[in-house]
Amino acid sequence: MNMCHYEKKMEFFYNHSNSKTEDDWSGARLIIILVFGSIFCCFIFLSNAMVIAAVITNKRFHFPFYYLLANLAASDFFAGIAYVYLMFNTGPVSKTLTVHRWFLRQGLLDTSLSASLANLLVIALERYISVMKMTVHSNLTKRRVIVLIIMVWAVSIFMAAVPSLGWNCICSLDDCSTLAPIYSRSYLVFWSVSNLLVFFIMVVAYMRIYMYVKKKIIVLSPHTKGSISRKRTPIKLIKTVMTVLGVFVMCWTPGLVVLLLDGLHCSSCRLLDVKQWFLQLAMLNSIINPIIYSYKDQEMRNTFRNMISCGRNRGRASSINSTALRCSIEPNRSTEESCISFHKEVKA
Repeated sequence: MNMCHYEKKMEFFYNHSNSKTEDDWSGARLIIILVFGSIFCCFIFLSNAMVIAAVITNKRFHFPFYYLLANLAASDFFAGIAYVYLMFNTGPVSKTLTVHRWFLRQGLLDTSLSASLANLLVIALERYISVMKMTVHSNLTKRRVIVLIIMVWAVSIFMAAVPSLGWNCICSLDDCSTLAPIYSRSYLVFWSVSNLLVFFIMVVAYMRIYMYVKKKIIVLSPHTKGSISRKRTPIKLIKTVMTVLGVFVMCWTPGLVVLLLDGLHCSSCRLLDVKQWFLQLAMLNSIINPIIYSYKDQEMRNTFRNMISCGRNRGRASSINSTALRCSIEPNRSTEESCISFHKEVKA
């Protein structure tokens, strides 16, 4: 009968798997990673929060496609949370973690990946419905969009929780992987193959949708000269999503391939040497997505500018109000010059 080791610290599993990951993230290197990682995470939080705020505040974005795009930004925001938790629970701290805290650390990362992947699948469904009717936006109701968003997160959380629910090697140490010391190799093979398969299916599906819309526009363009720009809008939206999908695949595929090789017990692949770099590449995906939205979508870019300028105007208005109050209650020599400049600014 196999003995389970739930009471052991992660140091026990790291030693068993001969993993030196906790030693690689120590000293000056750990400090550098924490500093730059914190900067990148702040950008992830700010930029994706702006995408969500843009969809909420701009009525032109109140359509199923943009609601799902905002949910994709929410998954990137969640990825930022996962990276922050990882940064402060790695290095020398890794071997002091309990099994349950390690499951939480890895589960957050897996949830962010699953949520992004599921969002792209749902967006593909929404785009398919719209292009079949040659409309800019599908006729999905808000209730159905909300149900889809709830399903995305429910499936993502469940998929990430599978190892903690029993598919692990805590009771069978011989099946433990190297990169994830308490994940079984069979689970890593399942996880990586299923995600890579979905990547391939989505790329093929989006290419077919794109070719269908392009062919349809060529057929209809001679008869719709007055609304040709409107007919090209579905192409623009699909190009935006295809760019997001392309970056997503490029950022996550190397890491999934490494996990697959680990699951297949590739002892000569030196996986530990590249693991951290591919994790940084996956983190880069959540940084790039908001840049893609603003670059590809003129309306999104304009909304970002309005939000930034609105913040500046509020700051200027607050400054003017405080100066006016000070001039009214403190009319002395020390404030005379500032009051004069204030009146000039108001008149301007």
